[in-house]
Amino acid sequence: MSARIVVTGTDTGIGKTVFAAALAGALDATYWKPVQSGLEDETDSRAVQRLSGLAAERILPERYRLKTPASPHLAAAIDGVGIEIDALDLPDLPRPLVVEGAGGLMVPLTREITYIDVFARWGAPLVLCARTSLGTINHTLLSIEAIRARGIPLLGVAFLGEENADSEQIITELGSTPRLGRLPWLASLDAAALRAAFAAAFDPRDFLGDAP
Repeated sequence: MSARIVVTGTDTGIGKTVFAAALAGALDATYWKPVQSGLEDETDSRAVQRLSGLAAERILPERYRLKTPASPHLAAAIDGVGIEIDALDLPDLPRPLVVEGAGGLMVPLTREITYIDVFARWGAPLVLCARTSLGTINHTLLSIEAIRARGIPLLGVAFLGEENADSEQIITELGSTPRLGRLPWLASLDAAALRAAFAAAFDPRDFLGDAP
């Protein structure tokens, strides 16, 4: 079975989908967003296809496509959909699989189950995306504690945004976790620019081994 890597974040709107696109492209992987809330704008799966350079068949269809742009548990209730956790099991594929969650770790999928519960069930290595702006230290260290409390393998932290050397250092030191790299904001965001930025900041081999 090929590597299966979960990409999550400390919060919503921090650039996690852009990072997932870059990672999937760099690993020549398949991408999967199991649950998509909100369909009017460009979905995460479409954004990843546009930015990763991957063929359309490398983007797996979402298991749940919810029209309402809200937390999955609420969007599902409004749309009259029941999210079944057994339907979210990871597929076995002949190439690496990059799986993107929604928002942060504690985003509820149902009234009883959060995304981190599903991540623990999967047991796949996880990459935590963290912004570099003010507030990131607290959010990121709390996320690391939650991940470790559930025994989820943590590959490390991928920082997103402008350089903030002290925040990046204190997070990795206090969190006892690797700094995988930092993806800067790109003035022109397209597949070529993203591929170059990721190659300059990250080593793909860091995502294919076991978490420390």
